[in-house]
Amino acid sequence: MASTTPSVKILTVGSALGSFRELFTKIKSIDAKHGKFDCVLCVGDFFGPLQAADAGSSVQDELTELLDGAIPVPLKCYIMQGANPLPEIVIKKYANTGGELCKDVFLLNKSGLITTAHGLRIACLGGIYNTDIYNSSEAAPGFASPFYTTHTTERLLSNTLSKSLVDAKGQNYSSLAAIRDTASSSQLVDILITNDWPASVTSYSSVALPSLEFASSGSSPLDGVVQKVKPRYHFAGRGGHSSRFWEREPFLWVDEGGRITRFISLGAFGSDQGNGKKERWFYAFSIAPSPPPANRPSNTTVNPFTEVAPRVQKRAFGQSDGPNFLWGDIGHAEKRPKTGRISQVVNKANHHLDTNASVHFINECPERTKPPEGYICRICNVPGHLVRDCPTKHAVGDTGGRKPREGYVCRACGSELHYIEDCPVPNERSSHSRGGRSKKGPPKEIGPDECWFCLSNPKLAKHLIVSIGAECYVTLPKGQIIPTQSSSCDDISPVPGGGHVLIVPISHQPTFTTIPPDIAPPIIEETEKYGYPQHILSIWRANSNLRYKGALRKLFAKYGAAAVFFEVGRLSSKGGHAHVQAVPVPCHLQDKVEDSFVNEGRALGIDFESDVESALAACSGGQLSYFRVDLPDGRKMVHIMKSHVPFSVQFGRQVLVTLLNIPERLDWKSCMLTEEGDKADAESFKKAFATFDPSL
Repeated sequence: MASTTPSVKILTVGSALGSFRELFTKIKSIDAKHGKFDCVLCVGDFFGPLQAADAGSSVQDELTELLDGAIPVPLKCYIMQGANPLPEIVIKKYANTGGELCKDVFLLNKSGLITTAHGLRIACLGGIYNTDIYNSSEAAPGFASPFYTTHTTERLLSNTLSKSLVDAKGQNYSSLAAIRDTASSSQLVDILITNDWPASVTSYSSVALPSLEFASSGSSPLDGVVQKVKPRYHFAGRGGHSSRFWEREPFLWVDEGGRITRFISLGAFGSDQGNGKKERWFYAFSIAPSPPPANRPSNTTVNPFTEVAPRVQKRAFGQSDGPNFLWGDIGHAEKRPKTGRISQVVNKANHHLDTNASVHFINECPERTKPPEGYICRICNVPGHLVRDCPTKHAVGDTGGRKPREGYVCRACGSELHYIEDCPVPNERSSHSRGGRSKKGPPKEIGPDECWFCLSNPKLAKHLIVSIGAECYVTLPKGQIIPTQSSSCDDISPVPGGGHVLIVPISHQPTFTTIPPDIAPPIIEETEKYGYPQHILSIWRANSNLRYKGALRKLFAKYGAAAVFFEVGRLSSKGGHAHVQAVPVPCHLQDKVEDSFVNEGRALGIDFESDVESALAACSGGQLSYFRVDLPDGRKMVHIMKSHVPFSVQFGRQVLVTLLNIPERLDWKSCMLTEEGDKADAESFKKAFATFDPSL
């Protein structure tokens, strides 16, 4: 397997607004808990309003301490100009040093481009957009102006083609030991940081905006910049009149081999939403300088910069479009009968009625039903039809409401099977707070005949089962991670039949930590001590026989692989069926498993507990939802799910397909085989497992 370039860990933070010491203290704490980060990108207003910095206040004193190097800086930080002019002493320091304001704090040029020691290309466009100023300036404004102009954006695009790493004054960043130049003639960048939002970024997005002002604000020239540099990550610090957090769905650049862009706007450091809740102001992620071919996320939308949605031009106040029957200068038109009504087709090129259009009813008009080129339905992410004509439009979720689009996660309970407005969790909470009953009670828990994993379900894929014990059974999943029908299978997993299996309790249990104490010991024993709740440990038999997890470890070792086990222990209103997934990874990759989960999790806001045993104990009895990993060396990792952090049930799969460099295997539905193929894999695995199978 070809080696991949190591990922770079980056922490991005929003506007500091002059709170340097407090910000760096918080960054140090985040780095200690989730690091080690390679650098920090500070987006938006690092210094804050000019009046505060020049008023002889504590803000001015703190700025002086920063420039004098008296404030400890925990990580290398790259800062930019936000919506305000920079203080004069900062501009002077920049002019004298070429960007280094103090140790490990570097001010990026207003139209700057740097290439890091890891090979990442980071572009910066500082300042704010003003329609009256943008085309009127004769030269690119400096830091003393809060605006950027056409000269600024042109210089940025010119810098992205430059092979030398220089700032706007032509000075090399030779004083920055950690930065080196890498020759490149491509305009593509890995990361773009701006203060403004692009004007079109909200188009085709179904993610709710922080407020209405964000829909109408934005920089149209920035659209052109994004079209040219096609960043993989774009961070902004100010979208409307305030800094608010907003993360857009990813979008695709078809002409760049499926390149994906993610746009994130960050709130200001220490700010709140006005309702007592803190605004999200930081974002951690990992990025590889030379990524493998991009795997298209399930929630990818139409590219708003190549398929620009039409914007309605509102009429200015007091302006008239001509005669208006409201003012008596034109009469009401007579209503036409519905029978025989003919549609009026607008000629898009000339904006007039096409009198040559074929005669048809309006609901049969092809212009009404035909989607524009490149249009993708927001509900099912499939092209070829409009949202109103989506065949899955009326599909029902698990609580009786609308079925969510693919990739949606309920913020209240983390489920992917219903929208938050149909979630019983907030309904139950509001019911308790009112002292009454909610209008819509909790949904009925699914029964064994509906559960995908219960043996009594007639729809269960029984041909995939490879072992049945007294308390648990082992089955191959549909669409397993390992590509068994590929010639590269032996390089990824030489285990016959692939080796990706599920250990499932025969009795219907939501998670391993919710199994009642009186029936838990034999289930846990057969799975091999999986749950570890305290009430089970107290009655665990020390001389327990080898069970499924130990048997799978031995099987995988025979074929030069190590076992990774993971469980999504999600508590849902309808209940689930506990199961543990086991995946073989080549032995030469087993030491990278832990870092892969940490890095991938950090990019999604998923952290792992430092005290694993205490975390497991807290989950016992069904108190918390969790995600658990058993590493090849026997150590454990646990993430406690939080109501405000979405968690995808495919997270474990996402990490492992990335580690194994098979991103095309992320979606299990696209990996499904025919029943004959499944049976062949099951037979191969059963023969190899027979020697180790504890049920035989």
